[in-house]
Amino acid sequence: MPYKGILLAGALLVISVGGAGFLLLKDNNSGFSWQYSEAEMQTQPLAPRPAAHESFEDTEDDTQSAPEANPMGFMLARVADQYEQSIRYPSWSIPLNPGQAQGYQGNTYSPLSLPLGDSGQFVVTLDKFRFTRGESILVIATITGPQVAGRTLQATLSQPETASKVDATDLTIDGTSGYYEGVLSSDHEPGEYRLIVEARIDGSPVRHVSTLTIEPFLGEFKGLGDTYVEGNNLIIPVKFDAEQSGFYSLSAQLYAGATPVAQLQAEKQLDGSSDTFKLRAHGTVLANLDPINDFSIRYLQLRQMPARPGDRTNYGYGPEDGYSFTPPDLESLQDTPAVNPESEQRAALLKRLADKF
Repeated sequence: MPYKGILLAGALLVISVGGAGFLLLKDNNSGFSWQYSEAEMQTQPLAPRPAAHESFEDTEDDTQSAPEANPMGFMLARVADQYEQSIRYPSWSIPLNPGQAQGYQGNTYSPLSLPLGDSGQFVVTLDKFRFTRGESILVIATITGPQVAGRTLQATLSQPETASKVDATDLTIDGTSGYYEGVLSSDHEPGEYRLIVEARIDGSPVRHVSTLTIEPFLGEFKGLGDTYVEGNNLIIPVKFDAEQSGFYSLSAQLYAGATPVAQLQAEKQLDGSSDTFKLRAHGTVLANLDPINDFSIRYLQLRQMPARPGDRTNYGYGPEDGYSFTPPDLESLQDTPAVNPESEQRAALLKRLADKF
């Protein structure tokens, strides 16, 4: 899980920096030795030490006082606590809040704004970032501000490596909305493409450049099988008819009513025929929910992993509305942390390191 990796990396960084600082401080009580010549070192006054009966607070120089806690130990303890909390959940069933759910939705396109003079803006919008080969690419553009623009823009789709044009169209203005609209074809080889929208503003050409990707058709989702409880997990079978054999990863968001509950993930080798992914929702994300019969999985995202080094990862997406289902009885599920011996050993190691500082 990326979050756990970030915590471990942070802990290692803290340990490395802290260890170096500790050694430097140990060898340089009053200053670094290279700051002074040999004669200066012999005459350099040492920082006065308080008498045995004095505390550091009783000395004349009380501008600084020792911190109550070791900052290094505090940081390591904090990392250890966060890591211990994160490993309560298996990597294939991670709790979600509304903000995280929005970030995990995947196939979204953030409109790019090109600033013009006098607070004007040239904005291009797509309904998504990844298009399955054969889908229409609806391009919408707006130009705001005091600038004078023509009633037609030109949109071009080209390959970034060769700059060769693969498709082009005119974006015409809608007299009611003021938007420029046009459609490009995605019936081209899968890969990343450059979208160029050119306008003539105040008599000069202005180019707006962004990117999108065209994905191969990976297969077709065939709905859900019957959900059931197995051990401390709710099993959600997702049927998929793969176009090609390969290793696939499926992720989806589990909702209870309108509330996001968890990000689920499953991986499987598919042979190019109908098969089923088994998404699992762990008891740690379900045991404390209020009773509800309106469950759904949304934002299904499929990845076909590279068969060889250097191959691209291909993406596919489920239906926009997802799938709704009525869950079985969930009373047996418990909020018991997932068992992962390796993660537990790492957590114990982080705690021991924190205690040493």
